[in-house]
Amino acid sequence: MRAIVAACKDWGIGKDGDLLVHNREDMRHFVRLTTGGTVVMGRATLDSFPGGRPLKNRRNIVITRQDGFAREGVEVAHSVAEALDLVAGSDPGTVWLIGGASIYRQMLPYCSEVVVTRYDTVRDADTYFPDLDHDPAFSVAGTVRGDTCVFVTYRRKEER
Repeated sequence: MRAIVAACKDWGIGKDGDLLVHNREDMRHFVRLTTGGTVVMGRATLDSFPGGRPLKNRRNIVITRQDGFAREGVEVAHSVAEALDLVAGSDPGTVWLIGGASIYRQMLPYCSEVVVTRYDTVRDADTYFPDLDHDPAFSVAGTVRGDTCVFVTYRRKEER
């Protein structure tokens, strides 16, 4: 499984349930990478999409503690273990963890790679992604400079 996130210099990713930076280049990057794959998210992330609708051309899995939660076009998991069971037969390179912060924290240990859109700015945030630059489990595997941001791929170091 891989994660994808957009973060400012201080690893801020959101405020009041919204992204800190709205960027067309980042959205195109996100769509290009995740289309045709599976996206795993929390219920609040799903609710933040227009109309609360699942993302088109992707398998959408939502993790929620809410009993009886159902939404058309969405598979529901009530725990990380259930979500992992749902993606067990999938190609891990096509399964994307897309947020929010609680889901990132719980599922990051299961990710082999994290694709981060980095912005050279700090915005007022109430939600943060773990600082991968200081996480001994990850190292930078590649960097691509865009017009408005930098796309950094972090790869989990192999355990020795």
